[in-house]
Amino acid sequence: MPVQSLKNTDVIVPQHAPHPLLPFLQSQSQTTLTRLYQRPSSCLSIFRLLGPIERQLIMNLLWLESALSAATMSAWVLPEGKNAYDSALTVMTGLHIAPNSAVKLALNPTFKSGLRQAITGGGNTGSFGVPADKDGKRQSANIENLDAYALERWETILHYMVSSGQGQNPTKPSQGVLYLLQRSDLMNNVHGAALQITSSGFQFLLHSPHDQLWNLLLQYLHMAEERQMDLVEVLSFLFMLSTMDLGREYSTEPLSETQKAMLEDLRDYGLVWQRKTSSKRFSPTRLATTLTSSSPPLPSSHSTGGSRMADGTGAVALSSGAAQQGFIVLETNYRIYAYTDNPLQTAVLNLFITMKYRFPNLVVGMLTRESVRKALGNGISADQIISYLTTHAHPQMRKNNPLLPVTVQDQIRLWELERNRLKSAEGYLYKDFASQADYEYVLAYAKQLDVVLWENMAKRCFFGTLDGHANVRGFIERRTGSV
Repeated sequence: MPVQSLKNTDVIVPQHAPHPLLPFLQSQSQTTLTRLYQRPSSCLSIFRLLGPIERQLIMNLLWLESALSAATMSAWVLPEGKNAYDSALTVMTGLHIAPNSAVKLALNPTFKSGLRQAITGGGNTGSFGVPADKDGKRQSANIENLDAYALERWETILHYMVSSGQGQNPTKPSQGVLYLLQRSDLMNNVHGAALQITSSGFQFLLHSPHDQLWNLLLQYLHMAEERQMDLVEVLSFLFMLSTMDLGREYSTEPLSETQKAMLEDLRDYGLVWQRKTSSKRFSPTRLATTLTSSSPPLPSSHSTGGSRMADGTGAVALSSGAAQQGFIVLETNYRIYAYTDNPLQTAVLNLFITMKYRFPNLVVGMLTRESVRKALGNGISADQIISYLTTHAHPQMRKNNPLLPVTVQDQIRLWELERNRLKSAEGYLYKDFASQADYEYVLAYAKQLDVVLWENMAKRCFFGTLDGHANVRGFIERRTGSV
């Protein structure tokens, strides 16, 4: 019998957003997922990505040697938790963790065996990586150095996104990273000009580092087949990295050719560190070891406003904690005070404000019509600007109700409306009606079809949509015998 009840209402209705990788996994075939479940590290990683109800169901079924009656399991569920229970079973069925059966509940034998091995240990598959032998000649990278390396690589990508095409010369990531940014529609180039951030790219900056990383990795997974890479090998390597120990070196010898080729890409993203490209050992960074956990993928900093700072060991840290607290003060006169010395945050602000002053830990700027229209021209919407200011508002600002001055919000939206005064639409102009009665009769028919975009009663003409032309034309021909 299951060892845990589902009658706990705190478990029945969790506020849990599904992980972005789960829909991608659900789109894969059963054969692909079964191959993936042959690796215990993959089973453990997917288990981590699931919601609390799915995890509880799996643990209830994991140690049973035979299938459990579906009626027995559903009897443990309160009526108000039925929808959440059914949704959890749907997720498990979509991942082929459990069969789609209304009679019996059981785990996929391959998944059950892999997860059991991941929990209890044992086996000799190397699924969790093979630690490299200690090198007496060279000292391995410590955690502080790995954090600094991951931060430098990740910030290079983000800083290039916000600075390219803005008259600056940011450090350029590798061609592989640039291609991935374009494929993800985070950046594009118009008429051969330099790459510029898109509306999707600005929305990307509003996400947490964890969501940003998976956004890029999902696009990387979609590109795997185009590059003739084995998707199972790609996924299993990412899951393997997520279960490795931070600060330990691992051998590249047991890796497949696909996984060895991935090392170059993952170095560019800051997920793995190698002393040199030909090295037969590598170390995962915090970006990799937190892929399937709730821990922050980048180290936090004690610096004000989310800046980078170096401690006595030379470690460089990013302000994930400070960024959550907020660093922006917006006044009703459109003046912005940003308490930060982080170049990346300053570069993001420069996308939609006019800089006035820069001090060691403070940036002062103005929201102007020209700066906002420039941002709008680059594909950034008014709502995205307001969302960014809201997300990163200083704690002192959060005492206000509303959080941002209403006059400033309205003005940003009005500046956007200035660009959207005219809307174009393809269609047909109907005119030269023989009489007012004919015009009104045809117009009434077109309005019934909801295809009228514009009308002028005095001139006896109206403009209809492209899709509705065939019906309107046929109606006119039937009434008059000709157009």
